[in-house]
Amino acid sequence: MGVLSLIIKREFIAKVRNKSFIVMTFLSPLLIVGMSFLIGYLANMNKGEITKIAIHDEAGILKSDFKNDKETQYVDLSAMPLKLAKDTAAKNYEGLIYVPKVSNTEELSTKVEYISDDSPSMESIMSMEKVIDNKLTHENLKKLGFDAAKIDAAKVDSDIHLSKFSGEDSLKGLNEIKVGIGGAFGYLIMMFIIIYGNMVMRSVIEEKTNRIIEIIISSVKPFQLMLGKIMGTSLAGILQFAIWAILGGVLMFGISSFFGVQPGASSTVSPEMMEMAQKEMGTVQTYIRELWNLPIGTLTVAFIIYFIGGYFLYSSLYAAIGAAVDSETDSQQFLFPIIMPLMLGVYVGFFTVINDPHGTVATVFSMIPLTSPIVMLMRIPFGVPVWQLILSIVILFATFITVVWFASKIYRVGILMYGKKPTWKELYKWLKY
Repeated sequence: MGVLSLIIKREFIAKVRNKSFIVMTFLSPLLIVGMSFLIGYLANMNKGEITKIAIHDEAGILKSDFKNDKETQYVDLSAMPLKLAKDTAAKNYEGLIYVPKVSNTEELSTKVEYISDDSPSMESIMSMEKVIDNKLTHENLKKLGFDAAKIDAAKVDSDIHLSKFSGEDSLKGLNEIKVGIGGAFGYLIMMFIIIYGNMVMRSVIEEKTNRIIEIIISSVKPFQLMLGKIMGTSLAGILQFAIWAILGGVLMFGISSFFGVQPGASSTVSPEMMEMAQKEMGTVQTYIRELWNLPIGTLTVAFIIYFIGGYFLYSSLYAAIGAAVDSETDSQQFLFPIIMPLMLGVYVGFFTVINDPHGTVATVFSMIPLTSPIVMLMRIPFGVPVWQLILSIVILFATFITVVWFASKIYRVGILMYGKKPTWKELYKWLKY
């Protein structure tokens, strides 16, 4: 145990004293916060810009139905010849809505054109199509003898009130909030694994290339060396993340208070949008209560456990790869199979947990050790049976011990192999030694 602690201390000190580690530890929060406020500033610059669209309505049917709003202004050029209207729109407007003459208004459903050198957004296209659809629908109703105005007045906009059997109010979109919270924890674990797993691999490759490893293993067992590297690097990573969180929070608060600029796209949220969001999501009190009702304690403890288990599991694989190759270039063929389960866990979490958190797919992937650190954290806000949580953790750490044992065999052989690119077949042979 004394040897292992010395290796951990050596790895930790080597990492935190590295110039690039020091620079990125203090520079990364500045870059992230700066980028966040730059996005907010650029979003404010575009705020209030009005898109001008010309209309040339030869049929004289639709031009009055395109209404101006805060973002879009429609200009009627129907009095001009079509060619002149096109030339004018090309120079002064975003685009031109061309409505040709038709013998039957139903033909307009496929005859209306939007002319522009720039491709419009899907939202803009859907907005224009909605205007046309409403107009043609009203025309059809009139032909059938119905009063379109009365039909519109008879339409009802329903708003279902959500509540629990206990009588408490609930929220719309609560599942999305739960998945977002769990997904944030899972994504943090994934990023930590990728960043610091690669750091473990590079450390092994560097010592192997410099032939320092030959001296080290003369007095240390390969298994102890591998485990010490993983733990030492993880401690350095935790320290770096803690510094990022503290500096990032201080910078966010300081810059926001001093300059009065909000980070990100939040600065573009209008009071009308906030009012609509509150109407859809319920009152602020209900929102806060639902957040406090989430299993925050379980989620926090599970995050720490899965963080440790997932990082150690993947880092042992990274260390084995670093021992098997001579350069980072040679390691690329082995990295994709490691990263793929992490990506799979993210996709499974966002596309299955949100719809069926207790379904077969979500439950199975929350038990598989390569994906459980991400998927299980997404399931916990929905309430997971204790036996499933315990079983998943047991499987994760049992797999970690097994993988460390197998990885140490690859590490033991590959750490002294030079000048030859290993194959999957050779790695399998090393496991038998």
